[in-house]
Amino acid sequence: MEKISIIIPAYNEEKRIKETLDSNLKFFKTLKKNKILNFEIIAVINGSSDKTIEIVKELAKKNNELKYLNLKRGAKGYAVIEGFKEALKSDSNLIGFKDADMATSPEAFYELVKKINNYEGIIASRYVQCSIINPKPTLERIFASRIFNFMIRIILGLRFKDTQCGAKLFKRKALEKTISKLTFSQLAFDVEILYIMKKLGFKIKEIPTRWSDKEYSKVNFAKSGPVMFLAIIRLRILNSPFKSLIKFYDGVVNASLRTRRRLK
Repeated sequence: MEKISIIIPAYNEEKRIKETLDSNLKFFKTLKKNKILNFEIIAVINGSSDKTIEIVKELAKKNNELKYLNLKRGAKGYAVIEGFKEALKSDSNLIGFKDADMATSPEAFYELVKKINNYEGIIASRYVQCSIINPKPTLERIFASRIFNFMIRIILGLRFKDTQCGAKLFKRKALEKTISKLTFSQLAFDVEILYIMKKLGFKIKEIPTRWSDKEYSKVNFAKSGPVMFLAIIRLRILNSPFKSLIKFYDGVVNASLRTRRRLK
C-alpha cells in the first residue's frame, strides 16, 4: 500500500484549521481503512500569533496520522519546504501539499494521487479545460494570474497554465533530488520547484481541479505581484551564465525596497 505525506501550511488559521484537518483526516482514514492508501498529515504552523498551534496539538493527541511543526518564521514557501524535509524522514513515497483554506477538497487532492501514474509530479490547475472554480474569480484575479503566467512562460519557459494553485504532489525520489536546490521561501516557491524539476528532466502533469475559493482568502496583488516578479527574475539569473551578477541584483532590489518603504 502506498503512503502519502500531505503538508498543510497554516498561518493564523484558528478559524478554519480544525475543519480543514478533520475533513482531511476523515477522508484519508477511510482510504487507509480500506487498504487503498496509507497517509500522514503534517500541519506546519509558520509564525502564527493566534491559537492555531493549540488547536492542532489537541487534534494530534486524538489522531496518530497527524503531525505538526511549529515554526517561528513566516512565509508559506518556508513552511512547505520544512514540511517536505519532515516528510522525507518517513517512508512515504508520495509527498505533496495543499492550502489550509479547503479551496481544494480532500476528494480533489486525491485525484492527484490517482492520476500521477508515471509522472514525477502532478499539479492541480484552475485554468485548464474542465476545471471548476466556485465562485468564479474576479476580473482582477484573472488579470493578475494571466500576467504572472505570461511572465513565467517567457522568462522561465514553463508551459503550465497555473503554477500557483495550492495543491501539488510529487514522488519521493524527485523531491529528494530537488529540495536541496530550493532557495525561495515566499510567494514564488511553487515556480522554483517546477522550474528545477524541469531542469532535472522530471515529468510534471497538470490536471483540471475543482477549486472553491473562500471569501476570506485574500491576496494583495499590488503588494505580492512585484515581489513575485522580482523572484522570477532572480531565479532566471541564478540559472544563467550571468549568475555571478546575483549579488549586484540583490543589492539593487534591496535598496529599491528600502527606498519604497521610506517613501510610504
